[in-house]
Amino acid sequence: MALGLGAALTPACHKSTSGDPLAKVIQHHSRKTLTAFASEDELSRFLKDMAKAQRAASQPSGSPGYASEAAGAPPAQAAPAPSSPADKASSAKEGESVTNTQHAGVDEGGIVKVHGDHLVVLRRGRLFTVRTSDLSPVSAVDAFGPDIDPGSTWYDEMLIGQSTIVVVGYSYSRGGTELGLFDISDSGRLKYRSTYHLRSNDYYSSRNYASRLIGDKLIFYTPLYLSVGDEDPFRSFPALRKWRKGVKDTDFQRIASATRIYRPIQKSSSLTLHTVTVCDLAKRDLQCDATAVLGPAGRVFYVSPGSVFVWVTDYEQSGERSLPHSFVYRMPLDGSGPSALETAGSPVDQFSFLEDPEGNLNVLVRADAAGDGMWNAEVTGGDVAMMSVKLSSFSDGADKVPASRYRALPKPQGYTFQNRFVGKHLLYGTGSGWGAPEQNERGGLVAYRYDGSTEALKLPLTHGVDRIEALGGDAVVVGTDGKDLHFSPIALGQRPSVAQRYTRKNASQGELRSHGFFYKPIDEKSGFLGLPVAEAGRPGYEHLTQGSASVLFLRNDLLRFSELGTLGAKPEANPDDGCRASCVDWYGNARPLFLKGRIFALLGYELVEGELESGRIKETRRVSFAPRRAQIAQ
Repeated sequence: MALGLGAALTPACHKSTSGDPLAKVIQHHSRKTLTAFASEDELSRFLKDMAKAQRAASQPSGSPGYASEAAGAPPAQAAPAPSSPADKASSAKEGESVTNTQHAGVDEGGIVKVHGDHLVVLRRGRLFTVRTSDLSPVSAVDAFGPDIDPGSTWYDEMLIGQSTIVVVGYSYSRGGTELGLFDISDSGRLKYRSTYHLRSNDYYSSRNYASRLIGDKLIFYTPLYLSVGDEDPFRSFPALRKWRKGVKDTDFQRIASATRIYRPIQKSSSLTLHTVTVCDLAKRDLQCDATAVLGPAGRVFYVSPGSVFVWVTDYEQSGERSLPHSFVYRMPLDGSGPSALETAGSPVDQFSFLEDPEGNLNVLVRADAAGDGMWNAEVTGGDVAMMSVKLSSFSDGADKVPASRYRALPKPQGYTFQNRFVGKHLLYGTGSGWGAPEQNERGGLVAYRYDGSTEALKLPLTHGVDRIEALGGDAVVVGTDGKDLHFSPIALGQRPSVAQRYTRKNASQGELRSHGFFYKPIDEKSGFLGLPVAEAGRPGYEHLTQGSASVLFLRNDLLRFSELGTLGAKPEANPDDGCRASCVDWYGNARPLFLKGRIFALLGYELVEGELESGRIKETRRVSFAPRRAQIAQ
């Protein structure tokens, strides 16, 4: 399916500015914003009209569609804007991170974090702390409350704000996002505090993460499918409840008033509340506020330091053809009103986006992509283009991104598509992904300088593209040729080129999640990198149930890679742990860790430390924090 952008697409140009990038990003306000409901009565009337339209539809499964008549709607009085998470981020003292994040200062929910002298690990439904000074287990607790049945619940993400740990899970039995709060002391002791439920539908993605943390502000994007035909349609609106034994659905308290819910701007047979929720982790009792936009169900979302962007695509029937109809919503984190633009195509995942310091939103789009929900990002196809628009061009949804703001790019072979903005370049290609390693080289890597100053280049590779990561201002592409695992450095000058690759014989990636990789710079042109590896030929999906064999460490010197060695796992160190929840490692179980000048490998229930001696890494000590050995917090 073609994007329908026309053959003569021209690149968008950007004007550089100086100063603080974050401040500039959050100051680019839209010309117009979407229209919120003016009152609860107006919102109720809208829902009744929508239900009536659905009942009158000739097809039982759909309706003629409903879009906002914004021109005739009374102006809404905006709710007081919550404090900007960016304000907290700019003033907070940034600690050492062990998470491979898309944006510096925007932490992402993961399985391992740092708190003082302790590593905090989320594994198979439990939280653990390990003191790094002497590599000893300190504390362990269940990742859920003592009176909660963890069945049908997945606890997969963790974030730490000051002395509060939040564990993010999704409960199919209780129907929503579950937030467990835990206290952590300076000595690493863990204590359960409370649990909250955030009303949401399933947010899981094979690539994206549900939660972000900027300063003390915990940020979620969650979809909520609207059931206007229900006796009480408000039962599907954004709400929060504190868990207690015997809690009921009626204990949910709405966290988005009518004046923070915005009218739909496109016709659709069904509507979803695309909801951004911001919670304050600095307060003992969780307090959250939400903003929601009504739109079609399809989505992919991206969190920048200043905004949450949600891209939705619906399909309209035109004769015998089903035509995509897309919009991108911008929901600023400073509390100002959402805005939108009509677009073409769809991004593949969160790495398809870049909000740059010059006030532009750059997005790679494909003709046949369905967002990043569950497995959708793993199979995409069709034409490729890059869209670039000014943040200030976002409006009330009446404006369409002109064809001149798209640049047609080469279409790769294959379906498992990887893409990443690194420095001033957009890089993409295809590989094996979650499937079995393939020999097909897939046509190499495409590199495009997104300011449009050069043409897109096809860089030949002898392997597929399964991972694209930044090495300072340059990049590395990791992929398989069916037998060996290759690391190809990419020099990102005015004309990108492939440097001499490193090959790990008879190996495959041990982790597919973006957090599985980490690069620790020494200076602008050198540093250390680590990646979990497994035996050759292992399909990508097996990292869900099998641990990595080891973590491989390489040194980068001017894009020349030299092997430092590996820190390996001991299978006998992972005993039967009596797992009660999250017994499949959806987010993986192995990580390279560079912390305070030291090198570690997290491998299941083991933490292994190594040190460099004559250019090689050697193991110095290890500890198992498996439940049978950990000190269980009372």
